[in-house]
Amino acid sequence: MKLLYFVAATLSMSASFATFASEQGEAIFKENGCDACHAAARKSAGPSIKEIVAKYAGNKHAQVWLEKKVRKGGSGSFGSTSMPPIIEPTNSEIKVVVGWILSQKLDAQHAYD
Repeated sequence: MKLLYFVAATLSMSASFATFASEQGEAIFKENGCDACHAAARKSAGPSIKEIVAKYAGNKHAQVWLEKKVRKGGSGSFGSTSMPPIIEPTNSEIKVVVGWILSQKLDAQHAYD
């Protein structure tokens, strides 16, 4: 019986953390101006969230690769447009934002679009 309570409590905390991380990811994304170049479903200066999710769907290295791309910048992943390195957010904030991006549904529409 104690195991059942432990499992239920763990699942509840996991769901709460996922909701928290999702809310934090979107907030950090907006606070750092990521939405100036990345919209939910349409290409602007950079690829849309939908394009990023589609490109990296099922890629077990996506989180690490995208964190590095955000930190260091670069080009070539989605064409010749260059993404500057992002200096302001901390590594943990970058991790949360990238996790939030990769968790988005392909058909998602958000207020920042």
